[in-house]
Amino acid sequence: MEAVTFKKLVKGHAYSVTGVDEVVYRGNMTKLVRIRNPWGEVEWTGAWSDNSREWENVDRSVRGRLQNRSEDGEFWMSYSDFLREFTRLELCNLTADALQDHQLKKWSSSLYQGEWRRGSTAGGCRNFPATFWLNPQFKIVLQHPDTPGGSDCSFLVGLMQKDRRRKRQEGQDMETIGFALYEFTGRSGVHLKRDFFLTHASSARSELFINLREVSSRLQLPAGEYIIVPSTFEPHKEADFCLRVFSEKPSGIEELDDDVTAELPTETDGSGKLGLTEFHVLWEKIKRYLTIFREFDLDKSGTMSSYEMRMALDSAGFKLTNQLFQLIILRYTEADMSVDFDNFVTCLVRLETMFKTFNTMDTDKDGFMSLNFHQWITLTMFA
Repeated sequence: MEAVTFKKLVKGHAYSVTGVDEVVYRGNMTKLVRIRNPWGEVEWTGAWSDNSREWENVDRSVRGRLQNRSEDGEFWMSYSDFLREFTRLELCNLTADALQDHQLKKWSSSLYQGEWRRGSTAGGCRNFPATFWLNPQFKIVLQHPDTPGGSDCSFLVGLMQKDRRRKRQEGQDMETIGFALYEFTGRSGVHLKRDFFLTHASSARSELFINLREVSSRLQLPAGEYIIVPSTFEPHKEADFCLRVFSEKPSGIEELDDDVTAELPTETDGSGKLGLTEFHVLWEKIKRYLTIFREFDLDKSGTMSSYEMRMALDSAGFKLTNQLFQLIILRYTEADMSVDFDNFVTCLVRLETMFKTFNTMDTDKDGFMSLNFHQWITLTMFA
């Protein structure tokens, strides 16, 4: 239960600052802050409260303009009392436009939705280099410096956890979140791998990793291309998030994810029978899969972690998006997020079959195919 001080302030309670003013009090200018308790009724009873004697020494017209004696939860207090009684102040604005104190200035904004999922995209912060690269990645292009002849571009990055009120009702606390930025120039359609982050230092980062609903920072960086990597502090922590970027000048931003591709072996005769040639191809394929499995079974436990699985799929020639990898993890890993050799081979064979089937039915090679009902049932019967 929240405690109430003898001057009727509620400890640990969120108040709103609704106004500021200055009054002449006994020949001196006194700074006042108007505060509202959203609960109403319980109000400050110290200096400059509704019934305090300080108002008797203020000009009547000023007193009439400022004073409100209704029990609506709104009250005045001196700026010095405000500094003494409150320990934290959060500034809220609808958009970055409201940060301009003299002239409204239109900012360019971008919004992206994302998620951290255990086993696939919940890689934790830079303190965990083996998994950090698995986090979602967003590319931002800063092209226009703030001033002519300058080099720096100003922008705001805000990372917000979603649905935390509902999660709190389910007994889950806020996750500890933050983000880092890395300078990067390269083509799109590539999710940066572990080696990049092991050899490059961050250009900027959030001030803290903290368990708040939103973490935001105002940054200035030279014009160029950068990667934003939002993450939880520890790996394996699940949450949905939205990433907002405000920039004073137009900037481009996109999620950095692998294009879906596969390096497929040459087709056999498709007879449904395993001849000598096909058997040799199959045997060599299984030997190759075993070599890949052993390479990425880093602890030689006979299983791979889900994170090692992604590197193994990449080595086998399959480039997959975060979403597809999440689906693979759900289907082919055990409860402890491990993958044995049988499941690894099954996954690779199924991926190869799916790619081959699509390529066969995509007759005009435009990346689309059309199925009738019978074809759909045939393809999905044993999915």
